[in-house]
Amino acid sequence: MMLAQNHDVDIEGACEASLACCTCHVYVEDPYFERLDEADMKEEDLLDMAPFLAENSRLSCQIVLRKDLDGMQVRLPVGTRNMRVDTKGQQAQQEADER
Repeated sequence: MMLAQNHDVDIEGACEASLACCTCHVYVEDPYFERLDEADMKEEDLLDMAPFLAENSRLSCQIVLRKDLDGMQVRLPVGTRNMRVDTKGQQAQQEADER
C-alpha cells in the first residue's frame, strides 16, 4: 500500500495500515495471489466490508513484499470507499459547477 501511495496511486489507507478499514482493497493477479501469506481473520472480516469483493481480493496494507513477489500486479476495484478519491471528485464537480 505504501509503495502504491508513494507512486501516486489513489489508495487511501485511511487507517494507515493498522488493519482497521478496507480503503486499500486491491485485486492480486495470478500467479501472485497464491504466493501471498494467508489472510488472517481480521483481514477477512474487513474484506467482507469491501465493495466489489472477489476471490483474489486482499488489503494491500497486509501484503509484505518479498523477492518471490517481484513483478506482482494488482488492480483497484471499480468502486471504493476511498474518501480521498471521493473528495477529489466532489471538489472537481464543485469547481465545474462554479464556472
